[in-house]
Amino acid sequence: MFDIQEELKKLPEKPGVYLMHDKNDEIIYVGKAIILKNRVRQYFQSSRNQTAKIKKMVSQIAYFEYIITGSELEALVLECNLIKEHRPKYNTMLKDDKNYPYIKVTVNEEYPRILFARTMKRDKAKYYGPYTSAGAVKDTIELVTKIYKIRTCNRRLPRDIGKERPCLYHHMKQCDAPCQGYISKEAYGESIKKAIDFLKGDYKEVVKQLEEKMTDAASKMEFEQAAEYRDLIASIKQISERQNINQNDMEDQDVIALAKASEEAVAAVFSIRNGKLLGREHYHMTGVEDASMEEIMTAFVKQLYAGTPFLPKEIILQYPVNEEKVISEWLTQKKGRKVSLVVPKKGRRHSLMELAYKNASTVLIQDGERLKREEKKTLGAMRELSELLGLPGIRRLEAFDISNTNGFENVASMVVFEDGKKKPRDYRKFKMKTVTGPDDYRSMEEVLTRRFEHGKQVLEERGGVKDEYDSFTKFPDVIMMDGGKGQVNVALKVLAQLKLNIPVCGMVKDDNHRTRGLYYNNEEIMFPRGSEAFLMVTRLQDEAHRFAIEYHKNLRGKSQIHSVLDDIKGVGPQRRKALMRHFKDIQKIREASVEELTGVDQITENIALEIYRFFHEA
Repeated sequence: MFDIQEELKKLPEKPGVYLMHDKNDEIIYVGKAIILKNRVRQYFQSSRNQTAKIKKMVSQIAYFEYIITGSELEALVLECNLIKEHRPKYNTMLKDDKNYPYIKVTVNEEYPRILFARTMKRDKAKYYGPYTSAGAVKDTIELVTKIYKIRTCNRRLPRDIGKERPCLYHHMKQCDAPCQGYISKEAYGESIKKAIDFLKGDYKEVVKQLEEKMTDAASKMEFEQAAEYRDLIASIKQISERQNINQNDMEDQDVIALAKASEEAVAAVFSIRNGKLLGREHYHMTGVEDASMEEIMTAFVKQLYAGTPFLPKEIILQYPVNEEKVISEWLTQKKGRKVSLVVPKKGRRHSLMELAYKNASTVLIQDGERLKREEKKTLGAMRELSELLGLPGIRRLEAFDISNTNGFENVASMVVFEDGKKKPRDYRKFKMKTVTGPDDYRSMEEVLTRRFEHGKQVLEERGGVKDEYDSFTKFPDVIMMDGGKGQVNVALKVLAQLKLNIPVCGMVKDDNHRTRGLYYNNEEIMFPRGSEAFLMVTRLQDEAHRFAIEYHKNLRGKSQIHSVLDDIKGVGPQRRKALMRHFKDIQKIREASVEELTGVDQITENIALEIYRFFHEA
């Protein structure tokens, strides 16, 4: 038993990170402290000065743990990593978990290519970015490869020169075909050099050259060629117009501003690279209801820059961050050179910050209704379900479904919804080990036994601590069975044998195979008209069915479905189908006499004898 007051006395007077857990072992809050003893004890002292959010969080703490670090900076880095990994519900959270795209030029190859990249690697290639818009990156790559006729293939050059015919891009005059030796390595290198200059923002020279070519083609009455040059010029101008903020000092800067309304906040980020605005992005923050703008800005800056490898020279902020010294030190250490945090009061930087704030405010207004609708579909639906079943605090649902084809193979699916949303990482597939033939009840009994036996065993081995990567150690708040009373009773039988107390609910369908209601505690519960809970349960049931069917199709596609009948001499696909149509399952075929087998279409006496001997002779 964890005695909070006793454990508080043992806290060290050192820097570190603390993790608050609830009764279900979930991490609900992660924080850092210069002195752990002082910071953690504050939560359990007089609540007079605590916000409503902190009071609610403290009321749910079952136990805490802590990690001692060598410095406050180490604690900050660890805190960022743990928040990103566990996403605790009481931390102010960045909802958008984005990977910024790059443009990669493979200068490490003899005949370089220009590629889309999600991560920056140490592979001697050149990277440009990160950019905030994947669409803009793809458009730019397409344009640059077209202008400079850069290859897009994966051929190993010069090894593969002349081995295959040139591709369609060469015939469309969009590639100089180095794969055929039609362009020298030196000339191709010049094209790459010009492409790199373009990526650095040097558009004027390119436009000038294209305009000259367009005029020349038009004078020769080559109007189709002239139109191609015209379209390329238009594309370049469109890209350059996106970068409509020019700075004289050519700095790399990020500009961050916040707009807040009740429980939601939006952060707008302007990314300025080499003095040009390369993108504008916005991010939604949750858990901000009692937080100050400085606290929200602090949480945002830590989470944003923990997740991106690129750091600008200067970060312009609408509000100052708490712990500015240690955050600045962390960012500087991460970049390898000085990173400045600036809160401007006037001048050009202040104008940029005001523009970012207007963007954040606009997005907050525009997305407000959309976010409300999303919340209603997810958390709202879970609250409705809790009220319908009389089970408070439902967060995790697990649904199971069985699928088979003519009884040859039984498979099952387990899908998970948390807070009304799919959680595909926790989905699981099952292939029956003990059941032959289309017996849904016995199949479901096997699946549930395997699922909960495994979960229980792992929890016991780990002393009750859940494994983040093993979804079986996380038990659901409600088990949702695809069916009515029969399936529910199967689940209750398994749980009783394993001495587990988990509510079980049946998802009942009508004659048209549409969700009709719920079977719970020996009665059928009908959904209110237009209920969000009804729509969510329908999505859950459909998802369980889809996942099971998809698994079955995958097995069939890989020719992995195998019947014991396939091992009998003389029994091919047609005779196997005839036997299954007649007897319905393998066990009845196993028990059939030779005379009964002969009565099946396509089964001769000799084949019937082969089948009988197969099952009855050692």
